[in-house]
Amino acid sequence: MDAKTSLKGRSFLTLKDFTPEEIGYFLDLAAKLKADKKKGITGNSLKGKNIALLFEKPSTRTRCSFTIGCVDEGAHPEYLGKDDIQLGHKESVEDTARVLGRMFDGIEFRGFLHENVEKLAKYSGVPVWNGLTDDYHPTQILADFLTLREQFGEIKGLNFVFAGDGRNNMSNSLMIGCSKMGLNFTCLAPKSLWPNEELVKQCEEYAKESGAKICFTEDVKEAVEGADCIYTDVWASMGEEDKAAERIALLRPYQVNKEMLEMTGKDTTVVMHCLPAVKGHEITEDVFEHYADVIFDEAENRMHTIKAVMVATLGEY
Repeated sequence: MDAKTSLKGRSFLTLKDFTPEEIGYFLDLAAKLKADKKKGITGNSLKGKNIALLFEKPSTRTRCSFTIGCVDEGAHPEYLGKDDIQLGHKESVEDTARVLGRMFDGIEFRGFLHENVEKLAKYSGVPVWNGLTDDYHPTQILADFLTLREQFGEIKGLNFVFAGDGRNNMSNSLMIGCSKMGLNFTCLAPKSLWPNEELVKQCEEYAKESGAKICFTEDVKEAVEGADCIYTDVWASMGEEDKAAERIALLRPYQVNKEMLEMTGKDTTVVMHCLPAVKGHEITEDVFEHYADVIFDEAENRMHTIKAVMVATLGEY
C-alpha cells in the first residue's frame, strides 16, 4: 500500500504513528499545495466536509491554518472554544466525541491532556488531528521539516539542535520527527529538563532504522558545533506561567544568541522558532530578526502542512 492510500481515514495524533514514507508524503503534498496557492490555485478536495475546530488553548497559527486550509479546499470550519464546549466537564470526552462524529467529518483538537485527543479519535469515528497537547505538537514538526527542505533541499543527515526545555511538547515531537526522518538530534538543556527515558528509548529505535544520532548535553559548544539548525521555544509553556522565574534561571545559559551562533563554525546555520517568541529570554532580538525570514516561512508553512494533513486523511485529491 502506498503512503497516499495508507493515510486515508486516519487520525493524526503524533508522528510516532507514521512511517518515514508517510511523513515524506505529507511534506511532498504540502509543497505541492503551497506551490498551487502561490499561483492562486485552490482545490475542492474537502468539498461538502464539515470540520470541528476544538480549542481549549488559544492559538494564532494553528487556528488560522486549519481555518484557511478548510476554506481553501472547500470545507466548512466550525470553531468551538473553551466557552462553547467544556470537554470532560459538562459532558464526557467520549460522549462529546460520539456527538461530534455524527455531525462532522473531521475534528481538530488543541488542548491540554493528550488522552483527550486519543479519546476523540477512538470514539468519534472520524479523522482527528492534534493541533497541540501537553505531550506532542506534530503539525508544527511538519512545518519545520518543510521549512528545512526549502532551506537545504534534503533534510536527512542535517544536524539539528533543540535548545531549551527538553521535556516540552516541542522537544518531544522534534526528537520523534528527527529520529524517524534521519536528522541528527541534539537536546541542549540542563539535565533536569531532559525528556523522559521511555520516549528516548522509542526514538533510539527509530534512529536505528533511519541512521540518525540522538544526544543530550548541557555543553553549549559541544551541542552547536557543526549545527545546521538551532531551534528554540518559550521557556515556560502555556499553563506553566507560575514556573517562569525558575525556568529563566535554569535556561539562561541556553539562550540562542550571537555567541552561540559563532560556536557552530558554519555560516549556513539557520535558527528556527515555533512562536510566539519571548525575545530577550530564549532568543535575543538581533538573532530573531536576522533569521526572521526563515522563522516566518516556518509560521506560514503551518498552513500548508495542516492543509496537507486534512487533504491526505480526509480529502479526495
